[in-house]
Amino acid sequence: MRIIIYTGKGGVGKTTMAAATACKIAGSGKRVLIMSTDQAHSLGDAFDRKIGRDVTEITEYLGALEVDTVYESERSWGNIKDYFKQLLTLKGGSGIEVEELLVFPGLEELFSMFKILEMYESGRYDTIIVDCAPTGETLSLLRYPERLSGLIEKILPIKRIGVKTVGKVVESTMKIPMPKDSVFDDIEYLMDKMKRLQELLLNKDIVSLRVVTTPEKIVLSEAKRNFTCLYLYHYNVDAVIVNHVYPQEAMEGYFNKWMRAQEETLQEIAGSFGQVQLFYVELQKSEVRTLEMLSDLGERIFAECDPDEVLFVTEIYTVNQEEGYLRIYLPFADKDDLCLEQKQRELAVGVRGEKRRFPIPPEFSNREINGAKFEDGFLYVKFGV
Repeated sequence: MRIIIYTGKGGVGKTTMAAATACKIAGSGKRVLIMSTDQAHSLGDAFDRKIGRDVTEITEYLGALEVDTVYESERSWGNIKDYFKQLLTLKGGSGIEVEELLVFPGLEELFSMFKILEMYESGRYDTIIVDCAPTGETLSLLRYPERLSGLIEKILPIKRIGVKTVGKVVESTMKIPMPKDSVFDDIEYLMDKMKRLQELLLNKDIVSLRVVTTPEKIVLSEAKRNFTCLYLYHYNVDAVIVNHVYPQEAMEGYFNKWMRAQEETLQEIAGSFGQVQLFYVELQKSEVRTLEMLSDLGERIFAECDPDEVLFVTEIYTVNQEEGYLRIYLPFADKDDLCLEQKQRELAVGVRGEKRRFPIPPEFSNREINGAKFEDGFLYVKFGV
């Protein structure tokens, strides 16, 4: 089974590229689901038909759904939300203000990711195509399981023991209700889902991310930052799709300067992404919508390869025990943007405000960092003897 996630800056055509890919794969007789996790859904617009939170059958082999984050959060919160609501209404007051306070940043996006896990584990499809929100929201979405599960994993056992030992005293003296076992059970259930989700997303045989960009300097700069951060979080980017490439015949006269600017950016793209598969999609003569148009576009984009295959894999994190270093692949990162620190058995690496914690390999667990260098897109971290 395959999961292909499309991401990129808003307005570059992620939905169209994702839908065209889904049509191409479904045309080969595989069961395909395309789903949108963007709260501003446009999947229904692409197929020119109504698509909701339940699977809509587009063809015999192609289904589509738009994730309803509010509905999914209601399904996932359960006893946890009820307990927080109880705390917030303890001193009186209720209504819409309380409901708004219970919407934590990033949590609704996490629940939309749970929908991907649910559809994957259902086994109903051969391939799932995900049309994600714009770059910034997608990065928040992908790093949320790791960050939240790590926090809960450290706090949950302590809290559960505390409630059992002194909970009744606190409840009677401070008049604060203690969480019941069902609340902890729900948290543990969420933790288990986050663990399974994280393992799934990092499985490079199953999950590929594809970055959509256009041949414009500003858009390409964001695509490169996106590319770096995805590698920082150990995700496999197996293709870059360059959309809205102006055809030569359309760029004469008034648009001639645009053509020169585009050619410069295309040359930069060609030399930027290493061995990652590149696809170029010309600006279409009309708006691409309806199943027929999307199917035709998918056939043209992937005329020479199978989009359901893993198109490229690279080792992001490698250990060289003999020479005493580990190597992390961070394409497009700048040496001045990097920060590095060692905290007990973890290595914290920061790039432009994004920070990722790596477990230090067992080979180096009792050794301190004694040097680091950044060379040709790789961060080398040297450990002492």
